[in-house]
Amino acid sequence: MLQPTIRNRILGIAMGLIVLMAIISVLSTVMARRIAHQLDELTTKYVEAYGHLARMNVRSLEQALALRRMVIASMQSPPDQAAVAEQQKVYEAKGLEVDQEAKTARGLVNAIIADLSTESDNARLGRIDDRIETLNSDLRRYLGEEHKRLLPLLEAGNLAEVNASLARTEALRNELNQRVDEVRGEMLAQVRADAAVTMKDQQRSILASVILTALAAILGLLFSFFVSTGITRPVRRLLEGTRAVEAGRLDGSIDVTTRDEIGQLTAAFNKMVEQLRHKERMRETFGRYIDRGSWRD
Repeated sequence: MLQPTIRNRILGIAMGLIVLMAIISVLSTVMARRIAHQLDELTTKYVEAYGHLARMNVRSLEQALALRRMVIASMQSPPDQAAVAEQQKVYEAKGLEVDQEAKTARGLVNAIIADLSTESDNARLGRIDDRIETLNSDLRRYLGEEHKRLLPLLEAGNLAEVNASLARTEALRNELNQRVDEVRGEMLAQVRADAAVTMKDQQRSILASVILTALAAILGLLFSFFVSTGITRPVRRLLEGTRAVEAGRLDGSIDVTTRDEIGQLTAAFNKMVEQLRHKERMRETFGRYIDRGSWRD
């Protein structure tokens, strides 16, 4: 068992302050990692998912432009078959890009839902995921069917039917793009909601760090005050006892309240005072004996 020495008390104060600082550091690190994870989710999932939905809309418009160019090349006299074939490839490539953008956006949304360590509206995100899947499926099916009907009309040179087919395609595409815009709006609302939650958690983290730091400072001061008081109080009593001895008062003693060096010094002081009292009594007794012997002579 360690002796309650002054050195050990000072080391206890230091160790206590170190432990408090370590606790604050650990808690601050945990909160900082949580905020960092939320910011990472916001930037790499929420914002990226919204970006893929926006690019899905852009790729759809690029596909519509390729279809228009293909029609124009087919209606030339003579038809520019090379341009038609090139625009056909562009049309199909843009369709694949639309499909890839939709799949990537869904993957990010599902990753947000699967991450249980962050706060998110999983119900709304689930509905967004379902709407993206439905939109992509409708886009492939309806526009694919209309495109298949358009190709024979182009080969036959039926301009009236081609224009009617293009009008139907544009109407379908506009409707689907409007639905994509609605999904983008919902996703943007989720981005803003997650940003608000992240900012609120960041403010809570800062407030918690301030409170913990203040609490650690208060506890450290209180701990230091009680320990220092336990050291200085017996020193004051010892000083008062020393002054009393200096003034010739040997009838008192000091209570030993600690077992450290000051307590040992106090015990030694009491022993010294006791010896001085004993010597004083002997001198008084011897003095009286000498006085009586002188009187008899």
